[in-house]
Amino acid sequence: MRKYNPKEIEPKWQKRWAEDGLYNFDPSADKPKWYFLTMFPYPSGALHIGHWFMYAPPDAKARYLRMKGYNVFFPMGFDAFGLPAENAAIKHGLDPKTWTYENIAYMRRQFASMGASYNWSHEVITCDPEYYKWTQWLFIQFYKHGLAYRKKAPVDWCPKCNTSLAREQVKGEDRRCDRCQTPVTKKDLEQWLFRITKYAEELLDFSAIEWPERVRVLQTDWIGRSAGAEIIFKLESYDETITVFTTRPDTLFGATFLVLAPEHPLVTRIVTAEQRPLVEAYIEQTKRLTEIDRLALTREKTGVFTGGYALHPFTGERLPIWVADYVLMNYGTGAIMSVPAHDERDFAFASKYGLPVKVVIAPEGWNGEQLEAAYTGAGIMVASGEFDGLASERGKQAIIDALQERGLGKAAVTYRLHDWLISRQRYWGAPIPMVHCSSCGTHPVPEDQLPVLLPEGVQFLPTGESPLKLSEGFRRTTCPVCGGEAERDTDTCDTFVDSSWYWFRYLDPKISDKWMNSALAEKWLPVDEYAGGIEHATMHLLYARFFTKALRDMGLVNHSEPFIRLFNQGLMLAEDGQKMSKSRPESVVNPDEQVDMYGADVFRTYLMFIGPWDAGGPWSSKGIEGINRFYKKIWNFVLEPPPAASGEPSAEQVKELERWMHKTIARVGQDIEHFRFNTAVARLMEYLNYLVKAKETPLTLLPQWKQAVRTLVLLIAPIGPHIAEELWQELGESYSVHQQRWPDFDPVLAADEVFTLVIQVNGKVRDRVPNLPVDVSEDEVKRLALDSQNVKRQIEGKDIINLLYVPKRLVNIVVR
Repeated sequence: MRKYNPKEIEPKWQKRWAEDGLYNFDPSADKPKWYFLTMFPYPSGALHIGHWFMYAPPDAKARYLRMKGYNVFFPMGFDAFGLPAENAAIKHGLDPKTWTYENIAYMRRQFASMGASYNWSHEVITCDPEYYKWTQWLFIQFYKHGLAYRKKAPVDWCPKCNTSLAREQVKGEDRRCDRCQTPVTKKDLEQWLFRITKYAEELLDFSAIEWPERVRVLQTDWIGRSAGAEIIFKLESYDETITVFTTRPDTLFGATFLVLAPEHPLVTRIVTAEQRPLVEAYIEQTKRLTEIDRLALTREKTGVFTGGYALHPFTGERLPIWVADYVLMNYGTGAIMSVPAHDERDFAFASKYGLPVKVVIAPEGWNGEQLEAAYTGAGIMVASGEFDGLASERGKQAIIDALQERGLGKAAVTYRLHDWLISRQRYWGAPIPMVHCSSCGTHPVPEDQLPVLLPEGVQFLPTGESPLKLSEGFRRTTCPVCGGEAERDTDTCDTFVDSSWYWFRYLDPKISDKWMNSALAEKWLPVDEYAGGIEHATMHLLYARFFTKALRDMGLVNHSEPFIRLFNQGLMLAEDGQKMSKSRPESVVNPDEQVDMYGADVFRTYLMFIGPWDAGGPWSSKGIEGINRFYKKIWNFVLEPPPAASGEPSAEQVKELERWMHKTIARVGQDIEHFRFNTAVARLMEYLNYLVKAKETPLTLLPQWKQAVRTLVLLIAPIGPHIAEELWQELGESYSVHQQRWPDFDPVLAADEVFTLVIQVNGKVRDRVPNLPVDVSEDEVKRLALDSQNVKRQIEGKDIINLLYVPKRLVNIVVR
């Protein structure tokens, strides 16, 4: 009997699968559809272990779904624009295009070595002109519909390199340019933005999608909806007003000063001559800070008095106007009324600068004494004129009503979310397809002139300044309106623009006259399931939802959400439990070395076995040895003939064989469907251990034995595709194992091993979970019940009073 040799069998089957087009996609096949997508990678040079951890498990599920009879669309491509290619050009004199495509070719070979079953004929590469032509076309549609606009916006700026910087180019707590170490400042540049705020309210609605609660919370917090009031304060010495937004109009009578963001346009007009030097110095100081720095709760609050005053809308009291960096121009109105008695930040600021603290919401038991800290809870309104004695919640509406009656304010909703700045002063990105004419203004490039191509052979300066600005041949053009001299926009799109629509293009990447194949989209969209990292929750995943809703409103698609289901994988850690890092070379596991040592099946299976896929876990050199032994054991078990047997097995032995086979089919299938790959592998190990022992009995004389061995190979196929294909051939079965049906299980034969869990909320059935093992723990049952998307929708915002479990039957969640 030959030994298990992955170096021999894996390249053989990879070549055969590619030659046969085994994973080619037929969109018209008469099967239920399943559009399954994983986030495409940036071609940084090689697939690292994090890539393998991200891509191998979904490949197992895609293979399983094909065996279950689905027409699975499982494409792959490359998110290929970005800063690393420019850095390579600057540091090593490499052409970004050459660097990128060489990396893509290498990563394709690595994907093949993984045994990945992607539909490569549908590949998209975002830096291909055939792709970014349509990125530019979509930009123009956004512009035509009022969703793309240009205005001055702050960027991180290096005054020595004379260029804007990406976030990753600003290093250290003191924020220095990573190229020249010059302190970074903020500079206002004319930039393009997408009006994502138009969809803020709709983006808070997750009712149509089954996404992890954590992602929903992150997006909700990022959007940051606040309901309250806008209040108008007149300036004492100018015929102008300041409008503030507050979520606590009930505290209006406790306002003792106003604070403006340093960027507020009124600052330079109201500042007195005496205070101007201090205010201007403070504004320059603020330009060195990020929004995160400015909003940090632990950071000491700072500010400067402007010398100006506003008047209280009800009392006419003079309120000093300060400027402070903890107020942001892009949140609310860029101005706040400060109520130190009832806001922690205002209390700290007032305490530092000796400003008045006036209690207007009385805590329970308050007798008029000074507060030692801000009281932010509800209470009774005091020192509030006609509103004294009102409960603060009622007082909010009463104050709003009074403001509206007097023309001094109104109810308002604001969002922390601000419009998406998509301009990048970079070369390696999709050029923004706009033309600037001194006579006619700014206009889109005519659509029949797309794509606006990136010029080749450009010069990259050590400063990082965009070559597009320096390329006369690129900049100089004619106005599409008057035909006169004009200039192209030299900014390129944020790479998140490219990745905000790529799944539409996957359907037909070669279509040349449309951005998307609408006929295929009608059948295949939205995406059924999307997998990728939670770190994209508030950027890519939010932008993808925004794009889909905007395209719907333009009449270009007929659905509102991009991905019905979402699953986030965890993080692959080093053996010491810390993050793998290039700064700690000993912590990094090289996938190519592991494949060379153990083979792709062992490596990918170990990554699935390491722990729950959504949790991740640390690498273990000993752990992968265990998977290597597991596959050798399978190999030997299938290929070694059973020992000579005589007699007949008992009825109990036959029943046990059938029970093991059917319960393993049920459990492994359910585990793969729910991304529980670690327990799927564990169940296969248990099944193999049983079969090894059973091989010593007369069971091997029965037809059921052959079926049990055949089932083992079929169940391994999604997880270890190469060894399964080889063993399938050795069993004399027809090619290919990956085109076989997933075996059915008989609930009767496994009746005492599995049951269907009924999940109730307040006595009403809300979901069912089939094929649970009878020995499942009560904790696991309760976790499954609370993880149900249907149940989450029923209990959201409610208190769980009790959770009752009737073993092998149901769970009832009592809420109110």
